[in-house]
Amino acid sequence: MAVKKIMCCCGSGIGSSLMVRMNVEAVLKTMGKTGIEVVHSTTSDAQPGAADFFVVGADLADFVDKLPHKIVLQNIMSKKELQEKLEAMFAELGE
Repeated sequence: MAVKKIMCCCGSGIGSSLMVRMNVEAVLKTMGKTGIEVVHSTTSDAQPGAADFFVVGADLADFVDKLPHKIVLQNIMSKKELQEKLEAMFAELGE
């Protein structure tokens, strides 16, 4: 499956999701991944089909629990954790 869109979510869609989005964009660049749209929004927008996978902080894991492809971050500021989990997600999705 070719990843085309990643959605970063938080409760209000403007705080931590924006910070995570910027980190995702930076890590994707480091990984050499291009052509992937990264957006940020509220957890209520995290619905099947809205993105190929979703990224949230551990405090919001319940909101994406039923989605098949998600990354739950213990530390939303850790680019190391983010990169490890992005690499694992891309591997899971066959990229």
